[in-house]
Amino acid sequence: MTNLKESIGAAFRGDLIDDKIACVPYENDTSIFELKPRLVARPKDVEDIKTLVRFVSEHKNEDPSLSLTPRAAGTGMAGGALTESVVLDVTNLNHIKSVTAERAIVEPGVFYRDMDKVTKEIGVIMPSFPASRMLCAVGGMTGTNASGEMTLTYGSTRDWVKRLKVVLSDGNEYEFGPLTPNELEEKKKLSGLEGEIYRGMHELLEKNYDLIKKAKPNVSKDSTGYALWSVWDRETFDLTKLFVGSEGTLGVFTEIEFALTKPKEHRKLVVIFLKDLKILSTLIGKVLAHKPETFETYDDRVIKFIMRFLPDFVRVMKTGLIKLGLSFIPEVIMVLKGGFPRLVLLAEFTGDTEEEATQKAQAAFDDLKQFDLQMEIMQTQKEAERFWTMRHESFNILRKHSGKNKTAPFIDDIIVAPEKLPEFMPKLDKVMAEYKLTYTIQGHIGDGNFHIFPLMNLHNARDRDIVIELGQKVFSLVFEFGGSMSAEHNDGIIRTPFLRQMYGDTVYRLFEETKNIFDPQHILNPGKKVFGGDLAYVKDHIDKVY
Repeated sequence: MTNLKESIGAAFRGDLIDDKIACVPYENDTSIFELKPRLVARPKDVEDIKTLVRFVSEHKNEDPSLSLTPRAAGTGMAGGALTESVVLDVTNLNHIKSVTAERAIVEPGVFYRDMDKVTKEIGVIMPSFPASRMLCAVGGMTGTNASGEMTLTYGSTRDWVKRLKVVLSDGNEYEFGPLTPNELEEKKKLSGLEGEIYRGMHELLEKNYDLIKKAKPNVSKDSTGYALWSVWDRETFDLTKLFVGSEGTLGVFTEIEFALTKPKEHRKLVVIFLKDLKILSTLIGKVLAHKPETFETYDDRVIKFIMRFLPDFVRVMKTGLIKLGLSFIPEVIMVLKGGFPRLVLLAEFTGDTEEEATQKAQAAFDDLKQFDLQMEIMQTQKEAERFWTMRHESFNILRKHSGKNKTAPFIDDIIVAPEKLPEFMPKLDKVMAEYKLTYTIQGHIGDGNFHIFPLMNLHNARDRDIVIELGQKVFSLVFEFGGSMSAEHNDGIIRTPFLRQMYGDTVYRLFEETKNIFDPQHILNPGKKVFGGDLAYVKDHIDKVY
């Protein structure tokens, strides 16, 4: 097919972009990869999406390279929205259709920040937002099963999606939600692709029921593979659980219904300086027993990096250097007493009243006194903001001052059960030390989820080799401890080659079968999750001018 744009024709009413310069923004997301799309399609509405899917389906045999990769805001770190075929940009589907105190119905191109503004006007939120909540769109959040600092209490996006409208690989739009066994049996009687999916998936899940339940990673959150274990419990059959986190490989979202909740208004932060990792699992257990809403961490490298580039931190805090320095006097005293911390832990407790939040924080503080730790309760939100800014802004400051080196997300989302961290972290340090990289560790300590961002110069062949070598070593270590290579960021290009190792051949084949049931021609974001490239493909597609 020589001219794809002309071939799609007038039936598509949105924008079709094949100009090389105009396509440049679609060659990257926030991952380390670069793929040059053949065409960018920006549909005007759902009918355009249906037209596009049907076109690709009808011409797949003629042109086997044809496929569609959905893309929303392009903030993913795994390369999930990149393709060398057709990008399906859903940014025109950006309508907030309705919001009540219980539900928000939105299109996939809606930015989370816009939905959040509307829901907060009536005192509710959708709480599974990631750190990129000011930049990301809800379609991407749903496609990756995004989560963030509030996940400890509220769960991942999969827990908040209650209904979906999806264009499947036959080019028709369908609605999905939870079904009773009787409703499932009625769906299985349908003709066409919808009936085939219900029959095929029910058979797959029932035939392999015990195996699938055992395959679920033993961590509090996970965004790898297909969440087969969440679909069917023999009481409820819910394919939304499968679509969430599927990275656009099973269908194209056209409408998402989120549940909403009323957040606690008052909060108190307990800051803990931890020098001895041997007590980490016991400490985490003690803190979690008091039910913090969030429990975050960053390591000593973050502190040192912030100190090195203190003027940037001052600007972010919108204060003066002397005033900021004076505000940290209590923490300086803590360091002098207890030594420089290996980790800083942030446990935030919330309540409907100031008194309730304070009581929770004080109870946790008192319970931790047995460990002889350096710690304090922040008395005001202004005091707490200093530590939250370190947690949230360290990545941006690191990226700004990296020079020729750039922050390289490829081991950026590992998760291990918290009780295993005292044994896991020294082994992780040993692996990282082999490569003498500058890097920081931060993340969600309550879940055992860490974001590691090395600084690398991907112009250099050796650094590209390290991406592969270090990725293999870190993921193998994570698997050894029963963890997952991605709690929040999903598989994309970077982690797809490791899924078979993580789950084993039998479960991986069930993932392949799932893909074939939904998308037998492999026209929807192929190469992600299953049937993907090997490590040589990963290395070849690293952005060398990143």
